[in-house]
Formats: sequence, structure tokens, C-alpha cells
Amino acid sequence: MLPSISRAAAAVAASSSSSSSAASSPSSSPLLLISSSLSKPSAPPSRLSPFLSLSKLPRSLPKPAFPRNSRLAASHRSPMNILNKLGFGPRTPDPSAMDSSIAQGPDDDVPAPGQQFAQFGAGCFWGVELALQRVPGVSKTEVGYSQGLLHNPTYEDVCTATTNHSEVVRVQYDPKECGFESLLDVFWARHDPTTLNRQGNDVGTQYRSGIYYYTPEQEKAARESLEQQQNLLNRKIVTEILPAKKFYRAEEYHQQYLAKGGRFGLKQSAAKGCNDPIRCYG
Repeated sequence: MLPSISRAAAAVAASSSSSSSAASSPSSSPLLLISSSLSKPSAPPSRLSPFLSLSKLPRSLPKPAFPRNSRLAASHRSPMNILNKLGFGPRTPDPSAMDSSIAQGPDDDVPAPGQQFAQFGAGCFWGVELALQRVPGVSKTEVGYSQGLLHNPTYEDVCTATTNHSEVVRVQYDPKECGFESLLDVFWARHDPTTLNRQGNDVGTQYRSGIYYYTPEQEKAARESLEQQQNLLNRKIVTEILPAKKFYRAEEYHQQYLAKGGRFGLKQSAAKGCNDPIRCYG
């Protein structure tokens, strides 16, 4: 575009120069100038279009070294993908887009015999998972996305903050070895429940505080625990307590991220009862 602008500027300058010469010439007259301008119309200077051509846009967004939330991007997918999924793209349905009622339905996965599930959202799921891995009686942890409107979301989708998903940790635990109250203690200690849609430098609805229960007993314990915590704090707790919804397991590189070494390859212990400080991003 710059050569076009230069050529347009040169044309305007040349036109101004010729007009000045004509005005200073004694043989020139206003009528001759008007006649000349009418008989030889100058080409209009090229203009920059205020709209970008979609055909010139890259088919995928560049992958930043460190996204705003200090976490690596998940994939290179078309920037229009999320719009298509939400119904703002072409009329031809995206095969991966499904009715939001599926995402809003209950978690239909089944825990191992004698085990129970619980879901917690407390900011970035990496550190929360490691803290829960260390709890005696916890047999399995997975990080993923829940409480949203989009079926089969990806990390890229969730980071747009348009799907309403929360980053959660789903815990499988043995209630004979680990009470739900023990998990709640770790949950409250791991984050600030008074900051809405934010934990530290991580900002967005996906980082909201939430307890997502599977049984009436879990709901009762969660609400009683919240009241106890509120009595200890000066600011209002914004933690949501809702029924657990369909759980979408996050990409494999998110699973046990800190225990596997995190960004810098420095593994953090997931041993039961470990109290080592947790480095949130590795």
C-alpha cells in the first residue's frame, strides 16, 4: 500500500505545482484554467479501504511465546472457528458444534467403584490440581472445562471468554480415606475466593471460583463451608456453588502439568502429604 500512497502524494504535488505555474503566468486566465481542468480530469488519488480483506487474513493466528495468562497456547486453529461454533459463521453447520444442552447436562462419567467425584474451579487449574493430588485418599485428578455452553471446547475456545466454561479440576477420591471437607479445605487455601473472575495475573470468566457438587451431601457441606469462610473474611466471597455439569477433559499437555515439570522442566512433588510450595507456572 505504501507505493500507492507515494504515487498519490506525487500526483497531488505535481497538480499543485502546475496550478501554481498557471496562476503566475500572465497568459493564463481563470476561464482557461477551468476549461483545462474540465477537459483533463485528474485521476483520483488511491484511497485506503477502511475494511480488511478476509482473504488476506492468515488462516490461523500466530502462536505467542507467552500468552497474557502466561500459559502456552493450545493449537493453531482458524480464528473463525469459535464464531462458527457459536452460530455466527456460515450457515453450513460445523460438525463439531452440538446443542449446548449437552454441555449443560450432568457429568455422565462414572467414578471407580467405591469412589466419588468432585469438581473445583479456583483459577489456573495447574496449581489446583497439584494441591489436590497431594491429598491422601485422592486416587485420580484431571483438569478440564465445565459449566459452559459449548460442546467439546478446546483450550483456545475457552480462552476467548465467550463459552462461559470454567477451568476445573475433577477429583476422584475414596470417601473412606478422604472426606469432602478435606478437599474443601484445600480449595479455600489454594485461592482468593473474593476476586471475581480473577486469580492473580489470570483474568477471565474461566478463572472464576466455584464448587460443583455431585450429591446433596456435597452441596450441604459446600454451603456450610462457605459460611464459615465468610465469617473469617472482610470481603464478600464470590464462589459459585452449582451442580456438576459435563466435564470436558483438557488437552493432554495440561494434565499433571506441574508434576511433570511445567514450563521449565522442574518437576514438583505430588506425593501424598507434601507441603512444598507450589510454583503456579512451573
